[in-house]
Amino acid sequence: MAAMKHPEASEFRLEKVLHALSDGVRLGIVRQLAAEGEASCGALDGGRPKSSVSHHFRVLREAGLVRTTTFGVTHMNSLRRAELDARFPGLLAAVLAAEGQG
Repeated sequence: MAAMKHPEASEFRLEKVLHALSDGVRLGIVRQLAAEGEASCGALDGGRPKSSVSHHFRVLREAGLVRTTTFGVTHMNSLRRAELDARFPGLLAAVLAAEGQG
């Protein structure tokens, strides 16, 4: 299996991060990772079809929000919080603090 591509922090683009966070499913994944630290795709799928979950994780990875590491057949995901905070100070904290609003 080919290694998954993750952008360098210097390549993060605000519009891609905001697009990724604009979807409720992806925002839920980010919130869960912020709370748990690391989780498998299966723990984060919410019962959704694998193809849908794969799409959401691709968008999150390409935006720089998550890092996916493969261990055998398991994909473990973690939030790239330190890198995001360095690139866009306060953005992720504001998004996570807004939980339940709107």
